[in-house]
Amino acid sequence: MRLLCTDRIETIEAYSTDIPRYAILSHTWSDGEGLLQDSSRLRKQGFAKLRKSVALAKRNGFGFDYLWVDTCCIDKSSSVELSEAINSMHQWYQNADVCYAYLADAELAGSEDFTRGWTLQELIALGTVEFFAYGWSYLGSKDESNAFTNLLHEITGIKHDVLTGEDSLADIIIASRMRWASSRQTTRIEDVAYCVLGLFDVNMPLLYGEGMKALTPSRKPSFSRTTISRCLLGIVSRLTIRRVRRDG
Repeated sequence: MRLLCTDRIETIEAYSTDIPRYAILSHTWSDGEGLLQDSSRLRKQGFAKLRKSVALAKRNGFGFDYLWVDTCCIDKSSSVELSEAINSMHQWYQNADVCYAYLADAELAGSEDFTRGWTLQELIALGTVEFFAYGWSYLGSKDESNAFTNLLHEITGIKHDVLTGEDSLADIIIASRMRWASSRQTTRIEDVAYCVLGLFDVNMPLLYGEGMKALTPSRKPSFSRTTISRCLLGIVSRLTIRRVRRDG
């Protein structure tokens, strides 16, 4: 995986046998994100979200030397690297020391982040998640108080013990995990399945550009559990139906 050095704002390669402690960012993409290809400019220009994330990681009491941010730690021009990153992403969030969840809205309830596909596994994977509203005002942390976690439960429908990590995903029935995902949306149809791979503990090759064809059973050689395959296809079908009704 790539990690962003918080002291000099440049990326390094880290391998499974020697990955340092790191913080990680959960967010929804917006215009003007700093990408890996912008690495030579990251130290010179704004990229406000990235710079604030770096500042949080470096703050007193934590002092993380490394930060993972999807916008600038994945070479999306490489299909091999993109595939590895998406199949590893749940684990990367799970292994982080802390996750900073930056919301696209000023309030927790009703935030767009709770309707997006990729932020679901980011919410569940790690027990320590600190939430910040738009503008970086602190909202609370999952491991800080039962009241805040209960509020997250009310917003998302995800069990309190799953949010805190007391219950393992492996102990949650597939139907419940599928229900959490079924109300979420993604920009690309293929991501409806890709964004929840970690929730089902499966790996699959990425086939962007083929829409629902990429998700047919015959194109998923690494899926040995047909029940999970059907669940993922069911999520795609539900999203497609909603889009047809909305656009029709």
